[in-house]
Amino acid sequence: MVLEKIKAILSEQFDVEEDSISLETNLIDDLGADSLDVADLLASIEDEFEIEVPDEAIENMHTVNDVVEYISNNTNGTIDLNADNTILESNTLE
Repeated sequence: MVLEKIKAILSEQFDVEEDSISLETNLIDDLGADSLDVADLLASIEDEFEIEVPDEAIENMHTVNDVVEYISNNTNGTIDLNADNTILESNTLE
């Protein structure tokens, strides 16, 4: 579920097809993200998953897999989404 939501966010932000995004997709090399794009992406992720991403974590996010792993590890893997992909329940770590 996390991957699908990240793909939707990336697709919208970078105007690419969701099917072209995989776990190996590099945010900078494949999507052409610059530092402002990454900041916007992380703001979207923080809003969507109701988490806070510290600057030091951002420096280690290069691929979609890095982003998915960070979200999974910092939400305790318990994000439930409604059919319209809005958060139904989230038990995030504080």
